[in-house]
Amino acid sequence: MDPVVRQTEAGLVRGACSEGICCFLGIPYAAPPTGDRRFAAPQPVEPWQGERDATDPGPPAPHRIRDFPAIDVVPLVGRGGEEGGDYLRLNIWAPEGGEKRPVMLFIHGGGFVIGSKDAPVSNGSAFARSGVVCVAINYRLGIDGFLPIEGVPTNLGLRDMIFAMQWVQRNIAAFGGDPANVTIFGESAGAMAVSNLVASPLARGLFRRAIVQSGHGAMVRDLPVARRLTAKLARMLGIAATREGFASVPFDAAWKAMEKLAKPFARIDLRDASGHEPVFGISRFIPVWGDDVLPEKPIELLKQGAGKDIDLLIGANADEMNLYFVPTGVKRKLPGWMAWLMLGKSHPRPAAVLKAYGGAGRKPGQVFTEALTDLVFRWPARRFAEEHQGRTHLYEFDWGSPACGGELGACHGIELPFVFKTLDTASGDKGLAGQQPPQELAERVHATWVQFATDGSLPWPEFERDGRAVHRLSEDVTIKEVPMPAARFLP
Repeated sequence: MDPVVRQTEAGLVRGACSEGICCFLGIPYAAPPTGDRRFAAPQPVEPWQGERDATDPGPPAPHRIRDFPAIDVVPLVGRGGEEGGDYLRLNIWAPEGGEKRPVMLFIHGGGFVIGSKDAPVSNGSAFARSGVVCVAINYRLGIDGFLPIEGVPTNLGLRDMIFAMQWVQRNIAAFGGDPANVTIFGESAGAMAVSNLVASPLARGLFRRAIVQSGHGAMVRDLPVARRLTAKLARMLGIAATREGFASVPFDAAWKAMEKLAKPFARIDLRDASGHEPVFGISRFIPVWGDDVLPEKPIELLKQGAGKDIDLLIGANADEMNLYFVPTGVKRKLPGWMAWLMLGKSHPRPAAVLKAYGGAGRKPGQVFTEALTDLVFRWPARRFAEEHQGRTHLYEFDWGSPACGGELGACHGIELPFVFKTLDTASGDKGLAGQQPPQELAERVHATWVQFATDGSLPWPEFERDGRAVHRLSEDVTIKEVPMPAARFLP
């Protein structure tokens, strides 16, 4: 590894180059969110003297990773960490030479409560080998990033992302990137965030294209509903629901309360006035609308023309909810009455939904899993595509993982090692992609993402409300898709 130094606005950073790829890890894009800055909008980095080491990624935002049955999730989300401190940082992977290269900025997933820029599956080296400057960022999570607290700016996690994009605009040319050709992309919660940023007036002009992997703009809460979560959490912790109250809580106590609230039958109602819980219980901590970041729901902002100058690639996986319900046995064992009860906590018409997905010989768990795949991921992504007024392309990742006895399928997150060409991180006995996933598919999917980030082109037609062109990546065919049953049960 050969040392390499680049100039940023706060000082020099020293990374390392090998085989034509230069890697810079843990560059701060904002001041540490500690002390008085913990619940404040992101602040500029204090300049330093000399060269700052950029071979250490630094800590993630504080969170814990718990064991998951049958699948090793560490390659997907990282190992977690509780030390906190100076974690508003980013990683950069860049080709050793050249300038004005396309830039891709990745926002990790994890339900807005876990995850890290340093997860092995999202290593950006392959993008650098493909001529792209790849950036990955951390942001505030959970209570610190997505809980509306009295006296605290809302949507601090999204504000961190915007601050990071502003840093990229000012600094990425020093790493060979073109600030006029930035694509933001994300998966799961990161994809939800990307959708929000497409619609946000505060992110306007900071990127040219967006890729939304298993996400959309519907997972946002009304502020009054989100404040129920704030009040409930404060009562559980025995504190005032204020900035000072939450700042006084040790990490261990806060995390235990968050885990208790995350359980499927936790006693909290986060449904909106129409009886819908937009996240279907997957996460309690999500962005809110009704502030300067999101003045209205993202889909309403799209209808008004927000994001129309942004090229959009959006899609989902064919069997998203298998990740949650196959390893845990829910898909195989869930009784019908439990399916109705669980869905009823998030949707006002659970019986009608389950009937629409049912049929002779179908097990309740299978019906429940397929219904939620469409309700949570596939149909809202189509709705976001329908309302986006700019160039829009829609994909479906349809390769089925052989993991879990061949039942895992095209589950949530399975596209990541194909996009980043990091199949080795997700293969093996407990790997998400199972044994010997197809390298040819990774080459093709990765090249598709690179081409889109380079000039916005894709090898299939644009998505339109009437034509409904959806490209199935594994089959490499484009279909004209008819609306799915979930279309009758969502706005």
